[in-house]
Amino acid sequence: MNDPSNPAACLLCLVRHGETDWNNERRLQGQLDIGLNATGLLQARAVQRALAGMAFAAAYSSTLARAWATAEIACARLGLAVSPAPTLRERHYGVYQGLTTAEAAERHPQVHRRHERRDPDFDYHGGETLLDFAARVMEGLDELANRHRGQTILGFTHGGVLDIVYRAAIGSGLEGPRDFPIPNAGLNWLEHADGAWRIVRWADARHFAQSLDEFAV
Repeated sequence: MNDPSNPAACLLCLVRHGETDWNNERRLQGQLDIGLNATGLLQARAVQRALAGMAFAAAYSSTLARAWATAEIACARLGLAVSPAPTLRERHYGVYQGLTTAEAAERHPQVHRRHERRDPDFDYHGGETLLDFAARVMEGLDELANRHRGQTILGFTHGGVLDIVYRAAIGSGLEGPRDFPIPNAGLNWLEHADGAWRIVRWADARHFAQSLDEFAV
């Protein structure tokens, strides 16, 4: 998986952060800085083992704690320093951050309705619109890919970012419901060539099958 099919392409492995308590509560984290829980730490170590022996030119991470901790653990045996990439940060959800869906529906019903519609121009009263978020994510990834042509790199990020990347790679719109998986600590391989992204392998979680005994502890 380490060699792009096109020698001028960039091969990118994007990893979602490990689990947090708020993931379990289905509480929207956005840009609030929530750390990994015990399972998330185990997942990050599973990623470390999955990446062992692979060669990467560089590693980048969102600066939010849950992604940064996942990156530092995963890269510990690769001999790579993790570089900050703010464009890999999760979307800012304004007043929706910190709430479950039920809480948001009760406290901010109009905001909730627009959230459910995936309104591309809505900023959650102080957050990012979906259009601005998508532009920020893809411009940042394009810049990294162009910087690392012909190389393989790592990125650590969030579910919302991966949602944008998947849609961009398959050419679907932003407004439709999500119908693809984005597991915590899953490996998502993409290739960037000739100005376009394509999916090589998505939501690879085979490394967890090798860690069942540790997860059961």
